[in-house]
Formats: sequence, structure tokens, C-alpha cells
Amino acid sequence: MTRLYDDPSTFTDDMLAGFLDVHRGTVTGVPGGVVRATETPPGKVAVVVGGGSGHYPAFCGVVGPGFADGAVVGNIFTSPSAQDAYSVGRVAAGSAGLLFSTGNYAGDVMNFTLAQQRLCQEGIDTRVVFVTDDIASAPESQIGERRGIAGDFVVFKVAGAAAEEGYDLDAVERVARHANASTRTLGVAFDGCTLPGGTAPLFTVPRGRMGVGLGIHGEPGVGEDTLPPAAELARRLVSGVVAEKPAGSGNRVTAILNGLGTTKYEELFVVWRTVARLLAEEGLQVVAPEVGELVTSLDMAGCSLTLVFLDDELERLWCAPAETPAFRRGRVEPRAPARRDVGSRSEQPAGGRLSEEPSAPAPGSPASRACAQTVVSALEAMAAAMAGAEVELGRIDAAAGDGDHGRGMVKGSSAAVDAGRDAADAGAGAQSVLLTAGEAWAAKAGGTSGVLWGAMLCAIGRGLGDDREKITGSDVADAVAAGLRALLDLGKAKPGDKTMVDAFAPFCEALTGRVRSGAELPAAWREAARVCESAAEATAGLRPQIGRARPLAERSVGTPDAGATSLALCALAVADVLQPAR
Repeated sequence: MTRLYDDPSTFTDDMLAGFLDVHRGTVTGVPGGVVRATETPPGKVAVVVGGGSGHYPAFCGVVGPGFADGAVVGNIFTSPSAQDAYSVGRVAAGSAGLLFSTGNYAGDVMNFTLAQQRLCQEGIDTRVVFVTDDIASAPESQIGERRGIAGDFVVFKVAGAAAEEGYDLDAVERVARHANASTRTLGVAFDGCTLPGGTAPLFTVPRGRMGVGLGIHGEPGVGEDTLPPAAELARRLVSGVVAEKPAGSGNRVTAILNGLGTTKYEELFVVWRTVARLLAEEGLQVVAPEVGELVTSLDMAGCSLTLVFLDDELERLWCAPAETPAFRRGRVEPRAPARRDVGSRSEQPAGGRLSEEPSAPAPGSPASRACAQTVVSALEAMAAAMAGAEVELGRIDAAAGDGDHGRGMVKGSSAAVDAGRDAADAGAGAQSVLLTAGEAWAAKAGGTSGVLWGAMLCAIGRGLGDDREKITGSDVADAVAAGLRALLDLGKAKPGDKTMVDAFAPFCEALTGRVRSGAELPAAWREAARVCESAAEATAGLRPQIGRARPLAERSVGTPDAGATSLALCALAVADVLQPAR
């Protein structure tokens, strides 16, 4: 259980403050994460890694010579926002371009890709490599759908070493993809982890049993089996990863026996004793193995075995020197690069902009300003609903995910309220208020839901505009439909995939239909919100087809989708603003 914290909602920020103080000579804080304390040398590719926190030493612990140039740090088990990734990437990037690398999770894919696009638009050549080493999360025929777990560490190390050697951006990307293609991991859990402030673990494993094929975000295993003695567990792990040896691979490997948070090093060494013998029996020669905690999951009890099938290049890069707060290998040649001067940028809150502050929004028309005030009231009602439902949304999300949905919705909606209210008080119209609110939601919440809610609110705002002389129910329905299109375009989900789309699409259809049939907006919205609520409840019978819950589809059946549920709660809260109960 995670026992030591002050405020659970600021756990990540408090952790980073302590980390940065301890390692002030090595790393420095910037909006969204950390970077090396020294400037990226001219001609060197910058490698920036990242993901949610809760995995130390990943991700901030591997920033330093021979490894990463920066790390983007999200909330516990939550993808950093696109703004955070952009912020860290822009500071870290030098003259030779930038490589992002993170695990293959929906929120990370969306947010790091958006950051990549923005950096490229600004003239910084940026690539992204998503790690897919978890053999339990999808069959070999769907290897691109697999999650990134402890294999993250390998890909990050190889990419960082290549950049340190002077590889150009094309070559760094190539070798990172090669490392990913050569890496396989299988993990088991003996018990779940507990989020800071939580009173129970995200999942439990019956005494004498183990979850097989776990994730690193508090997800339970995809299966369950009897907990065997250490030697039998070693055999299970070795046989699983060796069975997926990539075609054409040689007999040299490196291995990581990774502890997930509470498995003692002594226990890991007992398991390694048999792992080493079994690998030798398979005819595999192990080079520079690692046993210990490299990619953890808060206080999860469990371990994973990673094998990397080496060629000469991968072996050299894996064995290359590195010197970071949490990982050291060999001796890094001393250099005297310039100390990094982030100036006031390091004093900005996470998610803050690196450029100048945005100019004040243009004043909206009288009708749009009135609509903007209603928007702020709606956002306040949504934030209150999310605060009241935080625990329940986390419980629903934990059925087949990481249990962070409630906390993310609270952070996102409260940030949207603050930003939207400030814009409305400055005389902004509906579009500017919603754009400001959407950007704040995405920046503060992170994760999949954060980026999707941000895109939805921004699209709705563009549909309403700032200068309309009158805003009708049809205008609102059309704007909401634009929000749905943005959600579909960005998230790529379809009806039936068990996502928020399954609640939002029926809501939009009902709202448009009621308005077109002559209903006033308040009544039409309330009826559509009831449709949305029913559709969210109906997701309990669906099997997730995309996202973090997909590998645990069977566990999800019987529990409604957390994103659909929170969307319905927000729709009902807005209905009370538009048509207060008498």
C-alpha cells in the first residue's frame, strides 16, 4: 500500500520536487517533466522518454549521459498531456532532432503524436517509437497492438546510447525500432498496487495464486494460475519469452528480471538462479543481464522477464556506459557541456507554455458572451459531478484498467473551470471560453480521456463561434456533433468498442433529433442526457476492442465503461444547468 504522501492529488508533483532536489546536479525541472542539467550538444539527437509516474526508475530516473536527455512525467499511471510532451521535447531538442519513446498505450500514442506534430510544425524534426514488448497483451500476429512494459527500459537505453555515439536521427529511430522488435517480456503479479490515497488495491490475487500477463499500470493479469515455487515460475517465464524468439535471431541475449515494486531482490535472485540455467539449456548466451527494479508499478508484488535477442549493434549499445540517477554502467567519458539555462521556464507549472503568454481573447458578441457564461456554469456543474463520482469512476475503471479515470476527470474538469471562468470574465465569447477550457483540460488531465475531452470541447467551441448574433438550439446541436466528429477522428473508436463513443453518439443523435423536431434546447438536452445515461449503462455488456482494457476484455464484461459513465454524468449535470429542477 502507498502510505507516504501529503495530498494524493499532488503526489507526482511532490515526488518530482524531492527527486529534483536530490539530483540537482544531474537533472533540472521543466514544464511537464525533467531534462539533463546540461545543454544538448550541437549535432546530438535528443532522446526523450516518458509516460505516467508510478514506475520509478522509469522514467525520470534514466535521464543522463548514455541514456535519455529528458523524461515527460504524467500523473500516476496516466499519460502525460501533449502539452507536457511538447514542453519537455522542445527544451531537450538540439540541432539534430528529437526522438520520443514511450509505451504503446492509447493516451501515450495520442499525446506524444500530437506533440510530435507540433514540434515538426515548428521546424524540429521529431520521431516517435512506441514499445510493444508485452507478449501477453496480444497475439504475435497483432504485435503492433501489444503494450510496452519492462522492455521500455531496453529501447530507451539503446536509443540513448546510439544518440550518445553520434547516430543521426534516422539511425537512432532505426535502432530503437530494431531494439523493440528484438524484445519480448512476460510478467506475473502476486498482488495488486494501491494508488496514493486509495484504501484498497486496484486488483487482488487470491492467496496461492498469481496473475499472468499483467500490465504496469495496475492492470491485473490476463489470466490466473497457481503460484508455483521459484524454479517453476522461472520455467514459466523462460518458456513464454523463448517461444517468441524473433525469426533469424542468434543465440546471444540480454535479460532483465524486473521487480514490480515489492518483490524483494533476494527473491528475484532466487528466480534468476533457475532462469540463468534454463537460458543456457536453450543454447542462449546471456550478456550483461540486469536483476532488480527498473520499471515498477507502485507497490505491486510481481516480476517480469525480458529477453532481448542481440546482434552486434544492439549488444554494443546495451553495454555502452550510462550515468543517470537510477542506473549506472561503466564509465562515462567526462565532458564539459554548457549548463542548461531554462530561466523562468522551469518555474512555470507543469503543462505551462514555453512561449509567451497567449494574448487576451477577443471580446465576444453579446449573445456569445451570454452563452459563455452558461458554458462556465455547465463546466462548474460537470466538475462538481466528477468530484462526487471520483471514487466510483476509479472503481469502474479498475475492473480492467488502472483505476485513474476518476482522478483524471476531476483534474481535467477543475482546470477547465478555472481557465474558462477567467476567459469569460475577460469578455470572451463561447468559442474562446471552450477553446481555453479544452486546452486546460487536456494539459492538466493527460491520459486518453484528457486529450479526448480537450479535443471535444475545442471542436464544440469552434462550432459555436465568438461573434454570432443569436445562438439557437440547432447551433448547439451542430456544435456538439462537431465534438463527436473530433472524438472519432482522434480516438479512432467505433460504436461498440466500449468507449465513451458508445454514450456520446446516442446523445448527439438524440439531441439533434429533439431539436429538429421543435423541442427547446433545455428539454432536448435533458432527454438526450437520459439517452446517454442508458447508453452508458448498456456498455456493461460490451467487450472492449481498443485501449488499455482490451487485453482484459472478459474481466470488463458486466462493468460499464468508465469514460461512457463519466460522459453521461456530465451530460446530466449540464441538463440541470439548462433546465433547473423545479
